[in-house]
Amino acid sequence: MSSETENQTASLEHTGDSPDPGTEPAARRGRWQARIWGERLALPVVWLGTIALFGALRSNTFLTTANFDNIFGSQAVLVVLTLGLLVPLTCGDYDLSVASIMTLSAMITALLNVNDHFSIIPACLVAVAASGLVGVVNGGLTVLVGIDPFIVTLGTGTVVQGVVFWLSGSATITGLSNSLQQWVAIKQFAGIPVEFYYGLALCLFLWYVFQYTPLGRRLLFVGRGRQVARLSGLNVGGLRWGAFIASGLISGVAGVMYAGTTGGADPSSGLSYLLPAFAAAFLGATTIYPGRFNPFGSFIAVYFLITGITGLQLLGAQSYVQQLFYGGAFIIAVALARLASRRSVEE
Repeated sequence: MSSETENQTASLEHTGDSPDPGTEPAARRGRWQARIWGERLALPVVWLGTIALFGALRSNTFLTTANFDNIFGSQAVLVVLTLGLLVPLTCGDYDLSVASIMTLSAMITALLNVNDHFSIIPACLVAVAASGLVGVVNGGLTVLVGIDPFIVTLGTGTVVQGVVFWLSGSATITGLSNSLQQWVAIKQFAGIPVEFYYGLALCLFLWYVFQYTPLGRRLLFVGRGRQVARLSGLNVGGLRWGAFIASGLISGVAGVMYAGTTGGADPSSGLSYLLPAFAAAFLGATTIYPGRFNPFGSFIAVYFLITGITGLQLLGAQSYVQQLFYGGAFIIAVALARLASRRSVEE
């Protein structure tokens, strides 16, 4: 009997002192699930930590209703522009023209309404249609001609910006219809301008498309591997082209909102939105669905970034902290998104 006992003891030591072979796999699954949820919720947790930090340092100015109303209401245009950028990014294409398209849309809206006396709704529709046309050109040059989208959209964005200066005579247009401003920036719900809810509604819509529709799955499939998608029978060119058109249309909507927020349009200020949009898109790819461009991740990223910038400015940082913060966040976000994408492929 002593010999059998010694053999059993040696066997238990060899297997890690666990007589139940299912214990270790269950523990491993638990650790894996904890890591996955940790990655998914890391950015929201850091965002809450940022709020707590600046709230402790500047409780009398940061933790106020007015400050949070300003944070949520001031970034709606950036949210919509970033969501438009997500569509081609999901297909694996960059669109560097989104900020120029947004500026074009704002300028067309202002010119038609102020100078040509169009009513505001037709002016907005023409502006969004013109933005969609730029998306058609981007997609056509990329899919039909085979030019790299980075080059195409860099070029078309520059051309569009030149058109904006030509149309406006390099002048700022003011005096936009008050009705657009009312339905974008002035009307509020729960103390927050309604434009915030437009961005939230678009976020919910794109989340549904990406998660629960065949179109969303096809876009993701194309972004993960075009050759495999093509061999699977997907119309890769059509999906990529459609993504550029969607990006143009959504950027046009962002331009209309931008005109309504500012009460007019100037030919250059919209360009400053390009880097923040990319920073939010890539930072958003590290959370909620790590390794994948996703609407809710980008939505959270936009407000995490502006929370940090607002807190630093309340602490006395100079205005250039915005460029430093967005630039640094973009570099870090690209690196983290790349790592998250590699892990998701390996798993």
